[in-house]
Amino acid sequence: MIELTRLEKHFGEVRAVDGLSLTVNPGEFYAVLGPNAAGKTTTIKMLVGLIKPTRGTAKVAGFDVQLQPLEARARLSYVPDFPFLYDKLTPAEFLAFTGRLFRMDEASISKAAEDLVPRFSLEPWLHKPIEGLSHGTRQRVAIASALLHNPEVFVIDEPMVGLDPHHARVVKDTLKERTRQGMTVFLSTHQIHVAEEMADRIGIIHQGRLVAEGTAADLRRKAGTDGALERAFLALTEPGASTERVGTEG
Repeated sequence: MIELTRLEKHFGEVRAVDGLSLTVNPGEFYAVLGPNAAGKTTTIKMLVGLIKPTRGTAKVAGFDVQLQPLEARARLSYVPDFPFLYDKLTPAEFLAFTGRLFRMDEASISKAAEDLVPRFSLEPWLHKPIEGLSHGTRQRVAIASALLHNPEVFVIDEPMVGLDPHHARVVKDTLKERTRQGMTVFLSTHQIHVAEEMADRIGIIHQGRLVAEGTAADLRRKAGTDGALERAFLALTEPGASTERVGTEG
């Protein structure tokens, strides 16, 4: 469902992403961890078509993001850590606008909104301008809008930013529910406990490379640690750690 093959992005002499390859299967919840400037957000921006790779390919649902952008983007949704919304619209108007972008008819938009609006507690804000909403409420509007057309692939960067514990739980439960229905989730986060709780597999990116991937137990074993996943993460990304890719076999 997601295929990244020898993906690279250079900014002058800096290789923000350096030969990264990974595959995420349909219905899988895949979380990416990494220190600051590891290349996570650059990878996501290439995956969703916002920036062009220097080398390599990114595919969504079998479609090359660069060669078949409309087909790829029709099948995915992307929520950045600080999503852009049209401030003069209300959440109701933004939901309708998003649905029309994905060629949903009015009945389908209304039906999807009937579930998402109460789920994300948007009723009190539904007809108020977005410019007056808190960051957490704006984040909920962005996530609800991104789920509206039932995407095959859902890409989200730091999903819990600005959310209170209740709505963080709602987001977690909703994403897990959607993966059980077949949606693929690709999540980037600094919150190790979120990755450990939510993901079927975790990839660790360090200096633009995928240095390890697998379940939390796989990563602890490969790093030679036990107990908290945090110890494995620190061992794999500490200064001087090898950036050669660590597999999960054996």
